[in-house]
Amino acid sequence: MLAASRKESSADGKASTDGAAGEISAGLKLWVVLARAQAAVARHAEADVARHGLTLAEFGILEALYHRGPLLLGDLQRKILVSSGGITYLVDRLEARGLLERQACPGDRRARFAALTSEGQAFVARIFPAHRDVILRALSGLSTAEAVRVTGLLKRLGTVAAALPISSGDR
Repeated sequence: MLAASRKESSADGKASTDGAAGEISAGLKLWVVLARAQAAVARHAEADVARHGLTLAEFGILEALYHRGPLLLGDLQRKILVSSGGITYLVDRLEARGLLERQACPGDRRARFAALTSEGQAFVARIFPAHRDVILRALSGLSTAEAVRVTGLLKRLGTVAAALPISSGDR
């Protein structure tokens, strides 16, 4: 992560956006603030799921299956943003705990669905409401209208960033 080497702000404390230097400064400041905000909220989420012996990725799998029903492992992998090896490891751990099971895909013998077991369904139903409250409390610094606006802006930011080619780092 980048750390600001000098603070460029106007008299009202807001980052300068004059010219190219201001745009660069505002962009880099956004990156730092975004990363710090995500880390601060994630600490609350991590602490909450750890009370139940879960990692955030494991909880993400359970939550996705709880709200969406059985998912192909590849779809689940993309939904929670882990590697194919990572999804196998996480599903193995949750399966060993009896919270989910793999199911055959009728249309493709190679594909497998992940589905909550009845124990997993009951577990998530029990812990999700309190987890939702923890997340909402961590996000309480914004009004509902602000949260809606920020969500739209971050979706646009992510969509544009995802469409850009990845730089090789060569200059």
